[in-house]
Amino acid sequence: MKTPEQPNVGPDSKVTLREITSDTVRPICNLSKTLSETHQKMVAPNAISIAEAYFEKCAWFRAIYADDEPVGFVMLHENTGKEEYFLWRMMIAGKFHGMGFGKKAMLQIIERVKSRPGAKELLTSCVPGEGSPEGFYLNLGFTNTGKWDEGEMLLRLEL
Repeated sequence: MKTPEQPNVGPDSKVTLREITSDTVRPICNLSKTLSETHQKMVAPNAISIAEAYFEKCAWFRAIYADDEPVGFVMLHENTGKEEYFLWRMMIAGKFHGMGFGKKAMLQIIERVKSRPGAKELLTSCVPGEGSPEGFYLNLGFTNTGKWDEGEMLLRLEL
């Protein structure tokens, strides 16, 4: 039997993106507490992201699940009128790092964006340095645009 610290999921688990409900919001918010101090500096807490999403008409957000275990959070800024798509937030809980869940979720997100009106690229940004997800995004095919926004490097994935 696994202890509470050991995940009940593994690299072969099915990853899905699910709507956050009143029943699941607290566990999704609590995932932020599992990040290392370094990673906490890289991404806003899920509670803040969910609150921001409710006040931004272009926000699309989901919980990331591996089988039936919540493992992360993702939020896009989708401005279909301007055909602009931006990966606003992406986090995988600390104990689930290195299990492939982030990549599986990102592949689904990329497919979603490809299906949106006029989608030609997906943009994101990240803070450089220790703990940065830059390498993760580059391995998915994003490229550094050479531009910066509020101390974060802008990355682009051509669709």
